[in-house]
Amino acid sequence: MSIVVQNLVKTYGTQKAVNNISFTINRGEIVGFLGPNGAGKSTTMKIITGYLAQDGGAATVCDLDVTRQPLEAKRKVGYLPESNPLYYDMYVKEYLSFVAGVYNVRNTKEAVGKVVELVGLVPEKHKKIGQLSKGYKQRVGLAAALIHDPEVLILDEPTTGLDPNQIVEIRNVIKTQGINKTVLFSSHIMQEVQAICDRVIIINKGELVADDKLSALQQNRDTNVVRVSFKESLEAAWLLRLPAVIKATKDNNQFWILQTNNTADARKQLLELALKENLNIVSLTTDENNLEEVFRSLTKTA
Repeated sequence: MSIVVQNLVKTYGTQKAVNNISFTINRGEIVGFLGPNGAGKSTTMKIITGYLAQDGGAATVCDLDVTRQPLEAKRKVGYLPESNPLYYDMYVKEYLSFVAGVYNVRNTKEAVGKVVELVGLVPEKHKKIGQLSKGYKQRVGLAAALIHDPEVLILDEPTTGLDPNQIVEIRNVIKTQGINKTVLFSSHIMQEVQAICDRVIIINKGELVADDKLSALQQNRDTNVVRVSFKESLEAAWLLRLPAVIKATKDNNQFWILQTNNTADARKQLLELALKENLNIVSLTTDENNLEEVFRSLTKTA
């Protein structure tokens, strides 16, 4: 196992930021690490990378204990923190050469050239970091995480500040790196997680609430959604009479949002209702459970 987290605990005062969580990640996996703000994601990542000490439990990277063998473990890890600390007065290539030196990378010039091209920094490579846009600063942080060709990548919000085209480029970089590396990838952009990850770990209030294949999480939720609009005005009570409909609400665009445990039955019953009552259906679509819906259902507060 490339990453092993066992009964990890981190406490700040009386609050348990991380409360007895455990998971393992294998080489070649790209795993989405999700949770609301304050759920404990960044704290967990900092513990795995050795930047923060846990209060209980253990974390290992490539069979190296991050507490007992911190330097050896850190050599195996490429880390892009959410804050992305950079030296703004340094030039891009100068900074990456500096980071390469910290990791004792052989042939620094070649390594810098390779990673600059990999993350799309070629047009900006001769500029000072402080002159770059937020998106390009994020690329510099990713390049620094990759400069020593680590076995494990820990990426905390790596696409922050990128425009849609840049997001696609960085997404492809992460997917390519994930073929031979272990990637733990945190993001609040659910579409990015769906595009990159096959497996998702979700924590809420410091506790593990889900760890499964994305497809399995989507299939195991209790309800799906059917959206329907009618030319005519009608009351929710009409729709709630349908056996497959659990709940009926209207959105701002006057679409009825119907929660159902069987979308096929709900669609059939809607068509039958329209024929029987001489109603005109303007639009009828099905929303299978996407990651955002799964996330909300697992992390919503009472």
